[in-house]
Amino acid sequence: MKILHIAPFNVAGVPIAFVRAERQLGHESRLITLAHHPYGYEEDICLDLPFADLTSLNFVKRLFSSPDKLSVTNIHRIPEKIPLEWRPHGLGEKWLIRFREWLWKPAVRRIQEKIDFWDFDLYQLDGGLEFFRDGRTVRRLKERGKKVVACYTGSDLRVRGVIPEIDRLADVTVSVEFDHIFFHPTVQPVLFPFFPENFRPVEPQHRRPVRIGHAPSNRAAKGTEHILRELHELQKKIPVEIVLIEGLPYEKALELKQTCDLFVDQIGDLGYGINALEALAFGIPVATSLVRGFAEKFPDHPFIDVTDGKIAEKLLPFAEDVTLRAVVGSRGRAWLEKVHDAREVVKRIHKLAGLQ
Repeated sequence: MKILHIAPFNVAGVPIAFVRAERQLGHESRLITLAHHPYGYEEDICLDLPFADLTSLNFVKRLFSSPDKLSVTNIHRIPEKIPLEWRPHGLGEKWLIRFREWLWKPAVRRIQEKIDFWDFDLYQLDGGLEFFRDGRTVRRLKERGKKVVACYTGSDLRVRGVIPEIDRLADVTVSVEFDHIFFHPTVQPVLFPFFPENFRPVEPQHRRPVRIGHAPSNRAAKGTEHILRELHELQKKIPVEIVLIEGLPYEKALELKQTCDLFVDQIGDLGYGINALEALAFGIPVATSLVRGFAEKFPDHPFIDVTDGKIAEKLLPFAEDVTLRAVVGSRGRAWLEKVHDAREVVKRIHKLAGLQ
């Protein structure tokens, strides 16, 4: 197949992971992003559109968007009507988006002509967005009989909501975030696409202080303040060095992560993310909260479950025992290879879209 992904940004490297997996399976796959991600993830076709980068976007949102769209937390706020639908917040945001999309049109047309945009077999919208908020591109694709997948990859369903026209026309809606089952009535959960073979497990070290990592992209979403309080409590019982991996380029973040003995991903309702998978790939035990229902669906998961918030208590045995860390780290790596392989995730999405 010829497959085209469209994403606002290459968030956490997830969209490009889909592309690489599809290429390995023999498909022709491309990714168009609207702007570069500040952490420097790999790009394929980046349009570098004005008012699309994260810095300018966040500034404009603070001026025009609803306050509800600006706060990302680690606690579920499930709306009465699901899915939540995106609407412009007043005339200011409405006209700003129209102006932005007017600026974008020439660049969008150029890339459509350059890559023969309308000739792909499958179009996957990673983040549930295309170029325009009225869904005009998806309407034209469906008029041509094309398959469209809406794939949610972050806080988009929780905070922004769906674009109504895209939600109506997509052949299937999937999400790599397990908790999105509470935010969309027909979403199909798939697991984060990952390539464990790109990571070499590190040898567990018997050392003091024990290095415990945490890598928040958004402190409120990860529950970072609670995590840090718990790690400071743990420091009262055993020598611990807190390795805070924050605001760094991707490669530098990976370098720091593999120096850790333990890793804490997040606390709250949202479940684990790519940071946790990278730590598992290095053979590092990971503590995280789990989404309701996840443990029942995946009873063999390797995570140190800190859903109750008792991080210091749960980590103490692992901080004291390098053998225990080695056993759990090895089990985590094996589980990752079994259930998060990017090629298997891609096959599941294609099957759900009726293409296998």
